[in-house]
Amino acid sequence: MKQPKGKPAKNATAGMEEAQAPHFHGHRQRLRDRFMEGGDAALADYELMELLLFRAIPRRDVKPLAKAIIERFGSFAEAVAARPERLREIDGLSEGAIAELKITEAAARRLARGALEKRTVLSSFSAVTDYCRTAMAYAEREEFRILFLDKRNALIADEVQGVGTVDHTPVYPREVVRRALELGASALILAHNHPSGDPTPSTADIRMTKDIVVIAQPFGIAVHDHLIVGRNGQTSFRGLKLI
Repeated sequence: MKQPKGKPAKNATAGMEEAQAPHFHGHRQRLRDRFMEGGDAALADYELMELLLFRAIPRRDVKPLAKAIIERFGSFAEAVAARPERLREIDGLSEGAIAELKITEAAARRLARGALEKRTVLSSFSAVTDYCRTAMAYAEREEFRILFLDKRNALIADEVQGVGTVDHTPVYPREVVRRALELGASALILAHNHPSGDPTPSTADIRMTKDIVVIAQPFGIAVHDHLIVGRNGQTSFRGLKLI
């Protein structure tokens, strides 16, 4: 049967569509396959960033953009944790793509927090450290967080008590203890981040922690630890025998 004039055969049409398909389509599938086979360890930071950008930017080669983002912020983790206003400084990064990055950050926090909520906190202190690092280590401003625990050292609440500047967060020890009493907490784990990356406690950090310990003690509220997290690691006050 002859093909009507003016209409290409189906096979010919398929061939034309393949020829016109953007070169990066095959790259996207190969990258997805590598991720599914080897996990995130099989990908460089910029490649993992590409995977995030695929959904938000479907009709463009996003490899150059992914590399530019990693170059600007230094790593995948720092890029995902960056504030939206800083992400908007990247030329070509749409609001949809920024939303994908912030959704990824929120998902990571939910996963880390879930590991705390299902168990006694002190029975898996590595989960506490992992959660604090996920939540704060790459933040660009200091945050002071408190984990409120019950008599069994299970998590009652996790609250950010303050957000400050790049090197300071105001903390009021009496307010910390007042909030613990409101929640009926029997113990606390304090945590904050150092945006500089260095988790070494400052003199002010040590003094503030001791003030909270002294004020909490008459109410039978224990301070189990104070963690400082940064992109270069973490410090435990109990580990340093500062508590």
